[in-house]
Amino acid sequence: MKIHPTAIVDQTAELGPDVVVGPYCVIGPCVKIGAGTVLDAHVCIERWTSIGEGNHFSSYISVGSNPQDLKYKGDETWLRIGNRNVFREFSTLNRGTVGGGGVTSIGDDSLFMAYSHVAHDSHMGSSIIMANAATLAGHVTIDDHATVGAFSAVHQYCRVGTHAFIGGFSVITRDALPYIKTVGDRNQAKIYGINSIGLQRKGLPKSSIEELKRLYRILFRSKMNTSEALNCARSEQWTAPEVEILIRFIETSERGFIR
Repeated sequence: MKIHPTAIVDQTAELGPDVVVGPYCVIGPCVKIGAGTVLDAHVCIERWTSIGEGNHFSSYISVGSNPQDLKYKGDETWLRIGNRNVFREFSTLNRGTVGGGGVTSIGDDSLFMAYSHVAHDSHMGSSIIMANAATLAGHVTIDDHATVGAFSAVHQYCRVGTHAFIGGFSVITRDALPYIKTVGDRNQAKIYGINSIGLQRKGLPKSSIEELKRLYRILFRSKMNTSEALNCARSEQWTAPEVEILIRFIETSERGFIR
């Protein structure tokens, strides 16, 4: 370990091999940091936080702070972070609440750009991009490979599907569909087709993208209502597993979805 002499590390904190703690960092009690994680200057990691291996925290980040929930009364709740994530300057990551399950969780290999915020009891998959000042309210679920654009906000209890792309300055108050581009403010938010270029860049087969486009036309460009469109889609022959993911996402939506 390499700990700068100006850093303050609680005696109960557990730091793995090759952890770097920069100048003026503060690491609180009951914190676990995995091997190879790097903290630049002025990073604050509060209590009840578990961090995996190979993460990088830029300066002035607040990690594991109390949830911004008036019902929180100091209960032991956790923030759990996976491996190889990058957190840029002034990001804020809150722990969970008892009422929300007690845990905020973040997977692996994601990028959190400057000023991004993850609120209490949110659950994030892996390979996610949170652009500058992207903000999650409490109890939000973000699936793998999703992108939340700059200055966008996701309302509490909403879901953002796998490979979803939310454009900048959007306000998401219903579920954002997987594989699809969503842009707009609250009730004005709309979908703008399959994110073909993004899916190509992430290695999805051309055949899968073509089937998603065909499914999109059935679900959202026909004159059928949602139930009729889903029944029609179920009657088709599909080979791409992504088709089933999109259909199931719609069928299990509790808040409704943006279309």
